[in-house]
Amino acid sequence: MHKQSWLVLLILAAALSSPLAQAQSFILDLPRDSQHSVLTQRIGITDVTVNYHRPLVKGRPIWGKVVPYGQVWRAGANENTTIAFSDPVTIEGQALPPGTYGLHMIPSENDWTIILSKNHTSWGSFTYNQSEDALRVTVKPQAGEMHEALTYEFDDPKPDSAVLTLRWEKLAVSVKIGVNTHEVVQASLHNQLRGLAQYSWFGWDDAATYLVTNKVGLEDALKYEDQSIQAEERFDNLMTKSQVLDAMGRKDDAAAARGKALELANALQLHGYGRQLQTQGKQDEAFQVFRTNIKKNPNHWLIHNEEARMACAKGDYDNAVKLMKLSSENAPSLYKTQMDALVRRLEAKEDINK
Repeated sequence: MHKQSWLVLLILAAALSSPLAQAQSFILDLPRDSQHSVLTQRIGITDVTVNYHRPLVKGRPIWGKVVPYGQVWRAGANENTTIAFSDPVTIEGQALPPGTYGLHMIPSENDWTIILSKNHTSWGSFTYNQSEDALRVTVKPQAGEMHEALTYEFDDPKPDSAVLTLRWEKLAVSVKIGVNTHEVVQASLHNQLRGLAQYSWFGWDDAATYLVTNKVGLEDALKYEDQSIQAEERFDNLMTKSQVLDAMGRKDDAAAARGKALELANALQLHGYGRQLQTQGKQDEAFQVFRTNIKKNPNHWLIHNEEARMACAKGDYDNAVKLMKLSSENAPSLYKTQMDALVRRLEAKEDINK
């Protein structure tokens, strides 16, 4: 087709898609009436990106008129509305591989068909072909607040899902997107730990910490922690290893790793571990850690803090106040506000160990 004829057809198609022709160009970069927008939501480590144009209501009857019922609609304006997924997802429970898809919809008064097409490079829905569908789902439209410009938003974000909602005029259409976050992260960790992260103790430790915290991939977590310890043996990675071994039911091995970690711990690390035990309701074990810290680091400013906590547990608030004041006086400026707050709580005879 001759170039001039091709341009005439494109201009005609644009004019037919809107009752009022706008000053637009297919050659020049000029403002469009339906402005371009890109929206991205991260679910776990999976990115979901919607790329679309935003038509305006401008007083027109939209549903069943500007957007006819029973016909495939581009779910926006101008070029294809597209949606891209960096990892496998589910759409209303149906599995979908990663990739970029053309997003189309078939509206009706009661049900909407949401279409994800393998073709995402077309202009609108004019050349839509059902044989290129990757997935179709049916959802119910809902009444919504007035939106002059067509808008996509991500609602109800959770660790493994989010809801993509189209809002235009006084209608809302929502689609739930799910991600098997733990599975995606585990696969990603294998690749990430082949890069620069493999050369540091904390890269392996971070990976193992994620897995044990979420109680998944414990065998991998143990391998990662052994790699971390091989890079540099520290209190941090030995403690994480003990948590992994505990989760695997290997209690004796966990105790051995924990004991070795405590041998390497500095005053702050011992105190932090003791406070962690307190939050878990293990007061006796926490106080044993505090006693170890007092014996190992008698001149550290935190020691008076721990002595104050043990005095508080006995109901000796007068002595606890004196000890916590000593801790505050010797604490670095970064911690003084926190120590002073503990002093005030003790003066009010409040149990600071809870």
